Amino acid sequence: MGLPWLLILALLASGRVASGRAETIGNSGQGFLEFSVGKFRYFQLNRPFPEEAILRHISSNVTFLTFQIHTQYQNTTVSYSRTVLPSSSGTGIDKGLVFILRREQSMCTWYLESVGGNPVQSLAIPLSYSERDPIPGGCNLEFDLDIDPNIYLEYNFFETTIKFAPANLGYARDAPPPPCDVGMGQESRWRLQYDVYQYFLPENDLAEDVLLQHLQRMAQVSRVKANAVKVVTLTANDKTSVSFSSLPGQGVIYNVIVWDPLLNTSAAYVPAHTYACRFEALGGSCASLGRVSTKVFFTLFALLGLFICFFGHRFWKTELFFIGFIFLGFFFYVLITRLTLIKYDVRLILTATAGSVGGVLLVAIWWRFGTLGLCLLCAGLVLGFLVSAAVFFTPLGNLKVFRDDGVFWVTFSCVTVFIPVVFLGCLRILNILTCGVVGSYLMVLAIDSYKHTSLSYITLNVLRRALSTDFRRAFTNVPFQTNDFIILAVWGMLAVSGITLQVRRERGRPLFPPHPYKLWKQERERRVTNILDPSYHIPPLRERLYGRLTQIKVLFQKEQPAGERTPLLL
Repeated sequence: MGLPWLLILALLASGRVASGRAETIGNSGQGFLEFSVGKFRYFQLNRPFPEEAILRHISSNVTFLTFQIHTQYQNTTVSYSRTVLPSSSGTGIDKGLVFILRREQSMCTWYLESVGGNPVQSLAIPLSYSERDPIPGGCNLEFDLDIDPNIYLEYNFFETTIKFAPANLGYARDAPPPPCDVGMGQESRWRLQYDVYQYFLPENDLAEDVLLQHLQRMAQVSRVKANAVKVVTLTANDKTSVSFSSLPGQGVIYNVIVWDPLLNTSAAYVPAHTYACRFEALGGSCASLGRVSTKVFFTLFALLGLFICFFGHRFWKTELFFIGFIFLGFFFYVLITRLTLIKYDVRLILTATAGSVGGVLLVAIWWRFGTLGLCLLCAGLVLGFLVSAAVFFTPLGNLKVFRDDGVFWVTFSCVTVFIPVVFLGCLRILNILTCGVVGSYLMVLAIDSYKHTSLSYITLNVLRRALSTDFRRAFTNVPFQTNDFIILAVWGMLAVSGITLQVRRERGRPLFPPHPYKLWKQERERRVTNILDPSYHIPPLRERLYGRLTQIKVLFQKEQPAGERTPLLL
């Protein structure tokens, strides 16, 4: 009797394990997909026609449900009926529906379909709410669905914008819905508030399972509040649209929590995610964002910056070329980007050319006129630009007052000018600080062209603000994770090492080199008047060049045959 009982227990245990797995992962083996309230399920849509999904045993105190389905980049369609219509379905990578329950209703069905017929790994969950909870998208007038809980996301190089429909107050089963636009008092939907949340995925990680795992933290109200960062709170009078700076290659999840302050209840919209890039693009996909031209440009520029970091003050003319390159190159890139439609690679080449001209021009000004003040002003402004950009890289840059372009640029310019003014009494320290801080930061930009780091957005956000007038409304939050701390430590170590080395080496030396043109002029006069100086007997430059050309010309002359050339005398 012992052995049959053991076999029965083993069969029961295997059945329980199999049913447990079916709750979380599997395919539609029985012709439909069955869900449970509040439980996530992984499954694969692989049929070329809609698959039925079902939810049973709905509690009587539940008045409405939201269902949401998520994929990484392949579109799926969720519909109320097997026939897909625009007014009763949604298609995308993060889509959901709201189900208003009738009296005594305890079961709900809907249909799922993969767009294109390709197998799609998906994550889905149904969530339940009571009559006291607000209904996400319950006052939709902009999108196709009557009640639309979805967040609509658009992005370009500069900004990512999310839009959503206003919510409505909750109500009991079979009761008429509260009117959306009748009255604006505390008894209407105008009392509702919307908290917008942002959640960053691990940097440089494009794995599908990582995305689906982290999406579970952004579906339910309690988990959204515990894991995400609240960016802004909107009232019913505000426009239901929020912009963020785009982070190509960085996964970001957004969600909106609608809150009823009178009843202290909340409900979550359907979260939306983006990488600000395309997975299936032929060129410039999420897996290969860095352009070859960008890598070459910043690698060469970083090598120059590393040299300036440790030896900039000693090699004064090289540093001036470096500062002039940055100064004119930045303004030239902004100018041609705003005024022309030239391709990026061509713009980068023209910027490098213009920057080189700017560097040579600054060196020439120093050599001829010896204007130390102008040269140090340029160096101080470059350092001030980086310091000002770092200040606005902090949460201070997201203050509402700085969304006005006039306020932003005036404040930014004041901070930029403040740095060289502070160091008026110690110009050599100003120059060495510029060499150490700016030169080492170029290593950060070079690393970013190969591996994403948030520190590059210190200057990139300012460049975007200069290029796009719409970027002023964007929140410039970025993730700060393990690799960012490592790169920040490397930047700081390089800057401190370069500054310390140059301060110690320049101790006891002249503050700055003398005026080159005056030295050349004095040397020239000395050579003319001093006959005993060997250099006095050196031929002029024209004669020396002519002699060199004559020597080179002799090398290419045909060798004359040996022997007597003159006629014999009789």
